[in-house]
Amino acid sequence: MRKTRLCTLLVFMLVASLLSACGSKDHKLQVGEVTRSVFYAPQYVAIEKGFFKEEGLEVELQTTFGGDKTMTALLSGNIQVALVGAETSIYVYQQGAEDKVINFAGLTQTDGTFLVARNKGTSFDWSELKGKVFLGQRKGGMPQMSGEYTLSQHGIDPHKDLELIQNIDFANITAAFASGTGEYVQLFEPQASIIEKEGKGHVVASFGAEGGKLPYTAYMAKESYLKGNEEKIQKFTNALYKAQKWVQEHSPEETAEVIAPFFKDTDPAILASSVKRYKEQGTYADSPAISADSWNHLLEIMDHAGELKEKVGPEVLVNSKFSDEAVKQ
Repeated sequence: MRKTRLCTLLVFMLVASLLSACGSKDHKLQVGEVTRSVFYAPQYVAIEKGFFKEEGLEVELQTTFGGDKTMTALLSGNIQVALVGAETSIYVYQQGAEDKVINFAGLTQTDGTFLVARNKGTSFDWSELKGKVFLGQRKGGMPQMSGEYTLSQHGIDPHKDLELIQNIDFANITAAFASGTGEYVQLFEPQASIIEKEGKGHVVASFGAEGGKLPYTAYMAKESYLKGNEEKIQKFTNALYKAQKWVQEHSPEETAEVIAPFFKDTDPAILASSVKRYKEQGTYADSPAISADSWNHLLEIMDHAGELKEKVGPEVLVNSKFSDEAVKQ
């Protein structure tokens, strides 16, 4: 009898342990961000304010350093959700992937880069770039494609009218400009503000303000994962929307204070001014919805850059179910 009871107890404990482990795993979500940036402030707010935890999620955030590496991590299953430029999902589709990568929530809705000049004049005109050394971004990446599109709108062919440098890694572009390479550079915040503070350059224009709305950075997952984890993705999107509203309703200084743990080496004043710049030009999306118009503008920019093999409509690579449900709550 004692052996029977002991066996029953052991079986019960084993089952309970397995259920607990599975439950813990079910609440975890591994997210890879393409870079660490003030550009993604609502994401850090969602973590620091506990919005993911309120939804019963444990989000494990890792920086995956670059679009290619981020997509590789997603496709291999090392992460379940990627925060990266929406163009990467189109590249995967163009390569014939059977398990499509689907965009389910938008985070930023404009280009996040600024045009920084080494020398500051009394005024700025885009024509001043002609014949100058321009420190650009990686070919095929969203910053470069969006930047080229904006330049073309001002009558500049970046491959003919500029001395374009594109062989410097994203992580080293700021340092290269600070050390004397290039007369103009395309930078995200807070790097643009840091360069200004150091007296090594001046922000003269915003690619975000010039380039229109598009799903510049979005959350995406493999289609198979979305189908098997709808509840988890819905909770994630709900929390994101809470954070997006929070950022819209609070001052840049308050947002900077909340996200400061993610930018320990950045001056709080620069952090706040960076958030302010992004808020003023409407960079932070006020909801996770990705509109058809913004998606089609992305396609226009990619086509202009010669990177679009075929038009891939939002009905193919965007799932609006989760964002639609989130904004109802």
